[in-house]
Amino acid sequence: MSVAKDFETPEDVIFPPGDLESNEPPLETYLHLQQMLLLIKCIDWWWRDHNCLNDYFAAGNISIHYSPRQRKSEDFRGPDFFIVLNTEHKPRDSWVVWEEDGKYPNLIIELLSKSTAAIDKGLKKQIYQDIFRTPEYFWFDPKNLEFAGFILVGGTYQPIEPNPQGLLWSQQLSLYLGVHENQLRYFNAEGQVMPTPEEIAQWEAEHAQQERQRAEQERQRAERLAAKLRELGVDPDTI
Repeated sequence: MSVAKDFETPEDVIFPPGDLESNEPPLETYLHLQQMLLLIKCIDWWWRDHNCLNDYFAAGNISIHYSPRQRKSEDFRGPDFFIVLNTEHKPRDSWVVWEEDGKYPNLIIELLSKSTAAIDKGLKKQIYQDIFRTPEYFWFDPKNLEFAGFILVGGTYQPIEPNPQGLLWSQQLSLYLGVHENQLRYFNAEGQVMPTPEEIAQWEAEHAQQERQRAEQERQRAERLAAKLRELGVDPDTI
């Protein structure tokens, strides 16, 4: 019996159709994916010691289901990034409003691309304003670095005015958002960029190396001093 014969497909196996569509559009580029992951991991890192770990949900590119008839097959949107505050911090495959005490996101960020910009600035903005009532909405284009933010005032999104540094304040996060080295980053109230876990690890490694070098320099200095004292007939151990 040939190898090919051993791996023949049984006739009674039924394969799913190849044209099944996901509820979520794919992220446009690798830059979009990296940006989404950056926003998620940085807020998780920043809030790890701020008594927020158990009362928020941050995610990206998953569906928010909001059908009044509580049907997942209708009325859903998939923001590139969103945060819901005052909720249980646990994994979810999607955000189902009627299963989450009617909660909608407190903040949404869409990552613009040529194929999505019109919808993100039009239809989605309208939905987030009129149906979600999401307090803050931002968009950012990872390629051309277009960045804007809006806050819900009297039921209508109003532009968030940038500070002199060009940063936009988020009342929901108590942090600024702004562009740093071609990425959308978080900044603290003083306008300092919030480091990523990798940046902190690198800084700690560099600091440790500097401390080792300083300790070695001190050791060598002490040895030179001891040698000089011995030349002068002084026992350094008696000093």
